[in-house]
Amino acid sequence: MTCTLLRKPNIQPSVDTTESMVIAQAISDPVALRQIRKSGMFGLGESYMDGLWEVDQLDDFLTRIFQSPPERLPPSSFAGIILSSLLSRLFDRQAGRGAFKIGREHYDLGNDLFRVMLDRSMTYTSGYWADADDLDTAQEAKLELMCQKLDLRPGMRVLDIGCGWGNFAHHAASEHGVHVTGITVSSEQAEVASSRCIGLPVDIRIQDYRDLSEQFDRIVSIEMIEAVGRRNVPRFFQAVNHCLADGGIFGLQVITGDMLSRTSNRRMDQFVLWLLKYIFPDGYLPLPSELVELRGTQLQIEDWHRFSADYDQTLMSWVERFNNGWDELRDRHGDRFRRQWNFYLHGCAAAFRSGLIDVQQIIYSKQGQRTRYSSVR
Repeated sequence: MTCTLLRKPNIQPSVDTTESMVIAQAISDPVALRQIRKSGMFGLGESYMDGLWEVDQLDDFLTRIFQSPPERLPPSSFAGIILSSLLSRLFDRQAGRGAFKIGREHYDLGNDLFRVMLDRSMTYTSGYWADADDLDTAQEAKLELMCQKLDLRPGMRVLDIGCGWGNFAHHAASEHGVHVTGITVSSEQAEVASSRCIGLPVDIRIQDYRDLSEQFDRIVSIEMIEAVGRRNVPRFFQAVNHCLADGGIFGLQVITGDMLSRTSNRRMDQFVLWLLKYIFPDGYLPLPSELVELRGTQLQIEDWHRFSADYDQTLMSWVERFNNGWDELRDRHGDRFRRQWNFYLHGCAAAFRSGLIDVQQIIYSKQGQRTRYSSVR
């Protein structure tokens, strides 16, 4: 299952290659085929976890499926999409203790897992590969790029919403002399972040963003908004607006997509249902329009920077590290987990490669900037 970092996708599906044809060419197990006929991409993921099929290049195989012409959905899959869409609109699953569910079920799986899979800074978001040849350099470049976009200056107070294992906090405090308050809903992340930032002006808290009351010169959030839930996207921006000083800058790195809606790609929706069950409980990828129409705030967009191909490369780097380091994880996590995470990582890479999801850094200012904002790349 090892994947070479610099390998380029080598399968270009023809316009008349259907999903059924792609699957039939690779999968013969009758149990797997029944699961796939019943649940589409969801069943494809579960049958892969069960070890019922194998392909040489999982990312290329899933890319071919994502790019194949639409087919009629199985009734059970369609019902699951409708139910998940309704529930996300009717209920706030991130209310109260629900805000900490993603921490317990995903980020607290064990720091050993993420140390093996991620770069040395343990940055669990897309790297920036414009001038990078390896994962460590790409992640450092991403952190520095965001610091430059925020126009950090010594002594500034910076809030990091969703601070992870302290990668941005450490970089900003050590390289730019700012004071960083980082919040996370994961106890495992908070422990590592606090330890690595000893001696720096960094305060790490286990806290829900909705409980913040202080004001900051700058705010950053790198791929955390995907965990707040559909109903809470406006509330997230209102919290940022409340905590950001007048004239301040907010930097957001975000994965966007159209999911579980009337216009979304149904094959991607099936994959999303699998992700919600096995990887990211209650997650939601906002639409680009939800990041623009910020009613009830004084935030305005200064810069919008897309770099989706970089996420494909980042995910394939994680695939390589995860599988090469599997011997360190085998006893704790087991083979079903290995297959589950391979389907997750390869599937997300295929979704980015197929243009079904996107990643960008967006810069907002509060009440505008007194001087002209200069974009950084």
